[in-house]
Amino acid sequence: MNNESISLLIVDDHPVVIAGIRSLLQDIENVTIAGSCHNGASAKEFLQQHHADIILLDINLPDISGIDLCLELRKKYPHLRILALSNHSEKSMVARMLENGASGYLLKNASTAELQEAIRDAMNDRLFFSNDVARKMLDTSTNVSLPQLTRREKEILKLIAEGLTSQTIASTLNISQLTVDTHRRNMIQKFNVSSMTAVVKIAMDHSMI
Repeated sequence: MNNESISLLIVDDHPVVIAGIRSLLQDIENVTIAGSCHNGASAKEFLQQHHADIILLDINLPDISGIDLCLELRKKYPHLRILALSNHSEKSMVARMLENGASGYLLKNASTAELQEAIRDAMNDRLFFSNDVARKMLDTSTNVSLPQLTRREKEILKLIAEGLTSQTIASTLNISQLTVDTHRRNMIQKFNVSSMTAVVKIAMDHSMI
């Protein structure tokens, strides 16, 4: 991570979890704990008055689903990176958090090294998953119905995964930006998700790109 201080908000309704995360964060340089909240309402109130770069967000809050809160906060604060916190690693829950704009998914037993890597990846717009979650996501033993992509869609998806913008992709492939954006929308619809981030993750997990 660079030398700029990263402001982090913890949102979890279990004081022992917050205390544990605070303890882990003490060993990570350039991370400042902006505060902690025990439910969605207090988190929204906090963000109206304070800045945060990253939220560690429990997906099971007493007043609102962390999955729904993630979508709400990402719409209101586009700069905000959200890392999901959970005791569970079900693919469906991970996928829903990704679709709603999360930057990663951490289990609550994450180590300091995992937490540090998650924060670094989030700040660099990369997805992060705890080891157990990553293994679950890569488990192809369950039957998964994947959409068929055209050659052009695969080309565009590969370039998106490399971090290129629609404008750059259009220039690289000598097509219009409108065409690129149309392919993006089509792929989101084919995968039945709400973002290209989710499309890229699913495609990478199943070696489609």
